[in-house]
Amino acid sequence: MKVLMVYPEFPDTFWSFKHALPFQGKRSAFPPLGLLTVSALLPSHWERHLVDLNVCRLKDSDLAWADVVFLSGMIVQGPSMKEQIARAKRHGVRTVVGGPIVSAKDPAIAEADHAVEGEAEEIISQLAADLERGEAQPHYFQKQWSDVTRVPVPDMRIAPLRRYSSMSLQYSRGCPFTCEFCDIIEIYGRRPRTKTPDQVCAELDQLHRLGWRGSVFMVDDNFIGNKKNVKLLLPRLVQWMREHKFPFSLYTEASLNLAEDEEMLALMREAHFTRVFLGIETPVVESLKETTKFQNLRKDLLESVKLIQAYGMEVMAGFIVGFDNDPADVFDRQIAFIREAAIPLSMVGLLTALPNTQLWRRLKAEGRLLKSSLGNNTLADLNFIPRMDTQELLDGYRRILQTIYSPREYFQRVSAFLAQLGSGSRSPLVLSDILALGRSLWRQGLLSDYRREYWKFFAQSLSHHRQHFSKAITLAIMGHHFFELVGAAESD
Repeated sequence: MKVLMVYPEFPDTFWSFKHALPFQGKRSAFPPLGLLTVSALLPSHWERHLVDLNVCRLKDSDLAWADVVFLSGMIVQGPSMKEQIARAKRHGVRTVVGGPIVSAKDPAIAEADHAVEGEAEEIISQLAADLERGEAQPHYFQKQWSDVTRVPVPDMRIAPLRRYSSMSLQYSRGCPFTCEFCDIIEIYGRRPRTKTPDQVCAELDQLHRLGWRGSVFMVDDNFIGNKKNVKLLLPRLVQWMREHKFPFSLYTEASLNLAEDEEMLALMREAHFTRVFLGIETPVVESLKETTKFQNLRKDLLESVKLIQAYGMEVMAGFIVGFDNDPADVFDRQIAFIREAAIPLSMVGLLTALPNTQLWRRLKAEGRLLKSSLGNNTLADLNFIPRMDTQELLDGYRRILQTIYSPREYFQRVSAFLAQLGSGSRSPLVLSDILALGRSLWRQGLLSDYRREYWKFFAQSLSHHRQHFSKAITLAIMGHHFFELVGAAESD
């Protein structure tokens, strides 16, 4: 059996980093870990070929080669997935779709021949056997969550590693909290399940053996969801990194209560974590209560961010406007918090009701749902009726983005961040970083319309933040992505 694994294209969003990746000579942020894990679960005699549409084209010859096409993705990839399903159908090739988009019952997958809902580990063997006999069912459903200690090492061999800026590794699934808008607890549950330290080290061994050097994203939606197990993992990570002379820099996502555990912060710094994404959402206490994000109420938000930064880790953060309890001045308060916390990469989005979440169910009961979510909360588009005047909300949202991603404001925020960043792990220098510096000097320093602000920031970083200069350049490049994205939205 010849299986063609197709990963649909992402639209241009905060998370695509489409305008920053070319500085490094890369095509996409990281490879499709889900499909690579599925590849490792397939029968050993099956032939496999991966086409990630974010780094290369799908050719007719690829479809002519395949007996079946496997696709996986998220809601935001729906339009691309729909197109690829139709294309495979025109070539007479059967399609199997999995991933979060199936759990969301997204209409983009309606024409797929087979849908796999739930975690794949317990389904794949039956699906593969049915496909070989020509008796595959239209729908496979795995109600129970998988034992992640039995998940194999993802098949990274089939991915074109050099086209990505980072590699991916999943340690856990699930989150113990109850955020109303979040679909993670619906898909993966509230009891975090973790891999063993041996499994994690085996995945790092594979990446090291394949020649990867640089950043590795631990893609957990909440890395510290199971603190007890994380504290067993981190010493092994430290040991592995030391034995291999720190070939990787790690980054992940975590809940804000990370700031309540300085022992864990110290271990993460020692294990070479250089960045962490936090779901801060809002400085408005009533809105945090509304969305049941009580973990963000246990300690001062600003104090928490600054403590994590003091441990040498850059904080990225998610923010949301559109909660029922948002006051009229929420936009100014979001801007002021982002500025004072000195969070360079602040992902501000409109609240969106994702399918099957608590928020979705509440708004549906209240008759406030308008349409299905596109899974992209950076669009100035709402899929529900807000309490605030709609135009006021959209205008305020745009004002936040225009303010925090104006070049002057952004570079000032990065400088403030570098000034308070504690000593920590330095990212390993790789060739793409050197190329990125040259391209940044050319494209941002000579060709951009914000070059004056760029050179002011460049000089200040050299004179005052030399120990963090490589991070300064990285953030300057990432800022370019946001400048372009926000600029494009303004012109629409």
